[in-house]
Amino acid sequence: MELIAFGLNHQTAPLAIREQVAFSDDVLRPALRDLTAQSAVREAAIVSTCNRTEVYCATADPAQVKRWLAQYHALDTDHLTPFLYERPREAAVHHAFRVASGLDSMVLGEPQILGQMKQAVRSAEEAGTLGTVLHKLFQRTFSVAKEVRTRTDIGANAVSLASAGVRVAERIWPSIAQQSVLFVGAGEMIELCAAHFCARQPRQAMFANRTVARGEALAARFGGTAIALTDLPSRIHEHDIVVTCTASSLPIIGKGMVERALKARRHRPMLFVDLAVPRDVELEVAGLRDVFVYTVDDLGKIVQAGVELRASAVDEAETIITRGVHEFMQWLQARDAVPTIRALREHGERVRAQELERAQKALARGDDPAAVIEALSRGLVNKFLHAPTEALQRAPGDERSRLVALISRLYPGARDA
Repeated sequence: MELIAFGLNHQTAPLAIREQVAFSDDVLRPALRDLTAQSAVREAAIVSTCNRTEVYCATADPAQVKRWLAQYHALDTDHLTPFLYERPREAAVHHAFRVASGLDSMVLGEPQILGQMKQAVRSAEEAGTLGTVLHKLFQRTFSVAKEVRTRTDIGANAVSLASAGVRVAERIWPSIAQQSVLFVGAGEMIELCAAHFCARQPRQAMFANRTVARGEALAARFGGTAIALTDLPSRIHEHDIVVTCTASSLPIIGKGMVERALKARRHRPMLFVDLAVPRDVELEVAGLRDVFVYTVDDLGKIVQAGVELRASAVDEAETIITRGVHEFMQWLQARDAVPTIRALREHGERVRAQELERAQKALARGDDPAAVIEALSRGLVNKFLHAPTEALQRAPGDERSRLVALISRLYPGARDA
């Protein structure tokens, strides 16, 4: 079994591809169980966010995992392959550490990815697909990420997607304080957006969510009101800015809904900040007059402006990550040697038991105890040294030199004999 990570992200795949392979929370655990039902997959965890879908697994056949990802989403493998990257063993460890530390994010140093990876691990634990190797990998991943964020300035002056949404709105209107904002969804990203937008004290803040109680809790926190998601078509025209991020697999805001809203608004402009993957706002909405639509990729271009302020911390972060990778690989390599160590010990135990049985029989016959002990010690030494001695005698020149060097490392006293 080989540790491997593969997937796609905002650097390798456009939003139109990423949304096709996203996993919502309600399907993640069944998907993990389905993946580990494959003959070549022993352990698995899936990280699925608006910017990436990645599979971390212990497998004997990486190609089988790729085929599974495509088939699970009813896609052709050849269609998906150009966008996928593959990271085996040490590269997989290095990649996991960089992702958790915010070095592989659209927003350099953004903190949300660490929480998203922890949630992915909890899902794998609940699905029963997190084995020894992945448990150790993510345990070390979170430790390294914590050290990076504590000891470097990688997260300093970070411009988040949420704050970028505010910047976009302030390009369209002189002041958000005169605008009405509708938040659709109630997850972490909506909370972050609400914090940024409501800090500007908009004229009205409204929260629409499938679970009204959750929407009401957010409304109470940010001084707004709440409605059911089913009320969205009849209330959306009241709002200048719509910020949406749900787990829906299909768009919840369609072209027809927006056309009716624009008519009711007498074509006063509307801004849609769509942070969902798959997208909440139908693609055709962006083609309407008096409408501005910004996706996660659009906002990602805006946040790059603050990257230079944090770039000086990247080298220091990479040093911490490299050290962490080295330590993890030492553990992994030691674990790879466990079957050999176990077999060696079992062989030694068999030799010991055989010689002990022979000595006990000799004592039972009344043989001299001193002679029996001498024979026992000689028997043990001869049997333990038989295999390496024979290997040295039979090995050709170059191989014999390597064996001599190896035996000298295993038995330092042998080099002086």
